[in-house]
Formats: sequence, C-alpha cells, structure tokens
Amino acid sequence: MTSAPGSLSAPIDGPAPELDIARDLARRALPVAPVAVVVSGLIWGIDGAVSAAYAMVLVVANFLAAALLMARAARISATMLMAAVLGGYLLRLGVITVAVLAVRDAAWVELMPLGLTLVLTHVGLLVWEARKVSVTLAFPGLKPAGSPGRDQRG
Repeated sequence: MTSAPGSLSAPIDGPAPELDIARDLARRALPVAPVAVVVSGLIWGIDGAVSAAYAMVLVVANFLAAALLMARAARISATMLMAAVLGGYLLRLGVITVAVLAVRDAAWVELMPLGLTLVLTHVGLLVWEARKVSVTLAFPGLKPAGSPGRDQRG
C-alpha cells in the first residue's frame, strides 16, 4: 500500500537540513573545546581538563546522533520522524547519563567541569547556532551566506 504525498505515512523528500546544522554545530565546537579544556584545567587541574574534553565529545556526538536519527527517520515517514525526535531525545539523554555514570568514579573525572561543560556547551552552541538557522521554507536549515544574521565567515 502506498501513501499519498503529504500524508504522515509518506517519506519526506528533499534535503536533510538537520545534517548540515549538526555539522555546523560540530564545526563551531572546535574553537570552543580548547577554551573549555584550558579553563577547566586551570581551575581543576589535569583531571578537570580531561573531564571537559570528555564532555565536549559527548556534546558533539549528541548533536550528530540527533541529526542522523532525524535524517533517517524522515526518509521513512513524517510519523517516524516525530517518533525519532521524541524517542531519540530520551534515548540520547539516557546515553549521556550512562556515559557520565560509567566514568563518575574514575580517577581522572572531576564532576563539576564535566557537568558544567555538558550543560553550558549544549546550551551555548544551540544559542549560537540559532542565529544561523533559517526558519523559512525557502531555505530550510542554515541561512544562505550573505543573508541577514549570517556572517560571511559562516
């Protein structure tokens, strides 16, 4: 049985802007990571620096996993996309929780910089990226270069 275009059971055709956005978030995390690691290292020592680096890896992996889940689910149907967004959020939140609990007693872990880096980097990168995302149907995803709110350097 085939579904009519536009129905919730039809695949979503077109580009996958979530992948572009996640790649851009990962690219923007590159200059943030050394700052988080150095600041954590200055305050909490080498264990703080390693904990902040671990948190940065978790943040970037979380954004990329979210985008991959959404892109694949959209190829199946709009219903699957909605399920992947909600279920994927809960699953990824669980994975991050397990990833932190798995190392919390390790000698190299400082929980304060780990937690601060996880929260502040997630929120900070999302706020930073929100200025770069287009919410129009003409250009879903990242705003085209040269448009208001998007600097020429990206």
